[in-house]
Amino acid sequence: MTCGACCAFFRVSFYWAEADDAGSTIPARLTAQISPFHRCMSGTNQKNPRCIALAGTPGKNACCTIYENRSSTCREFAMSGENGEINEACNRTRDKYGLTPIYPDTGVLSAVPSDPVVQVVGDDAINKDNNRHQ
Repeated sequence: MTCGACCAFFRVSFYWAEADDAGSTIPARLTAQISPFHRCMSGTNQKNPRCIALAGTPGKNACCTIYENRSSTCREFAMSGENGEINEACNRTRDKYGLTPIYPDTGVLSAVPSDPVVQVVGDDAINKDNNRHQ
């Protein structure tokens, strides 16, 4: 995982028993109780969510510090383009961070911010919107 946009966009909630104090793997110290049966990753239950386990900058050098022990919610959230399927929720999070959406037919799997497509024609450059630049 190098994108991390979803980790700084959604509330990451899951069944309480996924935490290590209930015998599973998610470090309980990184969670907050949101109901008798559900927890969330600390930092994700607020207006501008950001998972406490996310290190780095979304879209640049992000990584999950508990990747091997992450929640079922994280395990089940597919990156757009994975298995040939579009995940519009993934693409919305990427858009917030200026990242190119991922579509299976384009093969675009980069977490690098998108730049306009520029095509050189003679002495002029034409971007994807057909605006001429000199």
